[in-house]
Amino acid sequence: MISHDTLHPESLMMSLGYKPHLSEGSIKCPIFMTSTFVFNTAEEGKRFFEVAYGLSAPKPDEELGLIYSRINNPNLEILEERLAAWDGTEGAATFISGMAAITTVFLEFLKPGDLLVYSEPLYGGTEHYINTYLPSIGVHTLAFRPGEEGDVLRQKIQESGYAERLAMIYTETPANPTGDLVDIEKCSRVAKALSKQDKKVILAVDNTYMGPLWQKPIKHGADISLYSATKYLGGHSDIIAGAVCASGEILQRIKVQRTFLGNMLSPFSAWLMMRSLETLALRMEKSASNAERVNAFLLNQAQVEKTYFLGNLKVGDKDYEVFKKQYTSTGGMISFDIKGGEKEAFSFLNKLKMIKLAVSLGGTESLIQHPQTMTHCSIPQELAEAINITPKLIRLSVGVEHPDDIIADLAQALAE
Repeated sequence: MISHDTLHPESLMMSLGYKPHLSEGSIKCPIFMTSTFVFNTAEEGKRFFEVAYGLSAPKPDEELGLIYSRINNPNLEILEERLAAWDGTEGAATFISGMAAITTVFLEFLKPGDLLVYSEPLYGGTEHYINTYLPSIGVHTLAFRPGEEGDVLRQKIQESGYAERLAMIYTETPANPTGDLVDIEKCSRVAKALSKQDKKVILAVDNTYMGPLWQKPIKHGADISLYSATKYLGGHSDIIAGAVCASGEILQRIKVQRTFLGNMLSPFSAWLMMRSLETLALRMEKSASNAERVNAFLLNQAQVEKTYFLGNLKVGDKDYEVFKKQYTSTGGMISFDIKGGEKEAFSFLNKLKMIKLAVSLGGTESLIQHPQTMTHCSIPQELAEAINITPKLIRLSVGVEHPDDIIADLAQALAE
């Protein structure tokens, strides 16, 4: 028997959470452009606010009513139910940007005196916030490198002097833009070992690069899966959005914090993303297929020193076992080193015709950029060099164009 419990996420994206009979039978969910909603009774309004403000936990199977579009909206609620279906969580929360999602999580779970442990490299905006704003409010920060997730990480935390105040481990895997992998299960074990009865250490994973199709952090022990939903989830380079998938009290706390920060996604952007989720698997699978061919081409180019692509991993490589455990695809992202430095990298980038020179990733079009001087420009030069964000590094988000055309554009730019 077919039911929501038996359908795959690809099928659920067409109808989950939406009731056509409530919207004049419309096959697609309308855009609910309204600021406020009418209560049937005063008692109903009281109950809705109790839950929305975190004064009372929702009861099992309780359908929460609509209050005000800063708190909830039909477009957000349907979208969030569908996002949760991908990650296997009880729910999700959507935001006006990926950074809004990330900073809301930080502000909810980090207090003055707490310790945040994070992997590097991270997306430049996240790294900048961690190392500039969080210290200004008294949050201690400690970085670790991929490969240090086990005993090395525990030792680093103990030696920091703030082990008793550890509140969160935050990681991004694959790392942006180098593609280094972080073992989520090992991070989870460290978080659980250092949690206390009255203070759980939260493990949050930025899953933008590979999720939710090719990596599911929650299955490997993460508490929170975060997204710049602008990327693959939106997928058309026409909206800015963020998302958090989580369950239980953690999700409820994030939603309450969002209520008061007021940084939720707009109804129109939520509607656009619902449209995008219907083709998520198709777009991501095409991108991955194209990336395999593009990587094979780059590997044989004299002007390319090295490519960083999950498909290059083989038995014996340091990331191979993590890759086999956490991922179901080699993905659609490729970074590579041009022989030379910034001058040669810029010359190559300036000669591209079809591939767009622009930041972001995960769109239908192929996008290419220079991380050291663009998305990761705020990282100190010494650290950037240490984590392989060098002047010769280029990051390519492979789109869904015909692969022969992508390769032809790269070829002519390299030739010149």
